[in-house]
Amino acid sequence: LPQDSSDDIEDVSLFDADDDVSRRSKKSKIRHPVASFFHLFFRVSAIVVYLLCELLTSSFIACMVTIILLLSCDFWAVKNVTGRLMVGLRWWNQVDDDGRSHWVFEARKVSAQGGKTSSEAESRIFWLGLITCPMIWVIFAFSALFSFKVKWLAVVVMGVVLQGANLYGYIRCKVGGRKNLTSMATNYLGKQFLRQ
Repeated sequence: LPQDSSDDIEDVSLFDADDDVSRRSKKSKIRHPVASFFHLFFRVSAIVVYLLCELLTSSFIACMVTIILLLSCDFWAVKNVTGRLMVGLRWWNQVDDDGRSHWVFEARKVSAQGGKTSSEAESRIFWLGLITCPMIWVIFAFSALFSFKVKWLAVVVMGVVLQGANLYGYIRCKVGGRKNLTSMATNYLGKQFLRQ
């Protein structure tokens, strides 16, 4: 199929590696194994350290620092590297010359052939890790609250906040940065209610 050269020029991608990626197979092959590994490594390690911390050491400070370092590394890696490579999404905050803060949510453009440039396996790994781990931290928050482990509550809240921020940012990227998530959820629930 001949392609119009003006379409190729106008379809500017956000990422440098889009040309090479679009030529590779897109089905279930993991094209970024290191990014996929680190996407899960930091967040799962933080959960494992939280669960095994009292068995491994009696020092609360060492456990807290280790967990917060793992959560911080996870936040940075997911926000700056794995989201861009694995699913083609990225978000950030920028401050203009007037001092006003603007949130930017971007999604990779669809390639000229109409196919997606991320593999299904990487997408599943990304979203599974992004959704399940904050849910686990919320469960930890309730268990720390109801068992009166106040010192652990600060650590768990850090887990909820850091991983929840990435989840919120990537959901906004996926559904569109300009749309209001509350109104979308209300419309969806309203449609479901009317169907019943």
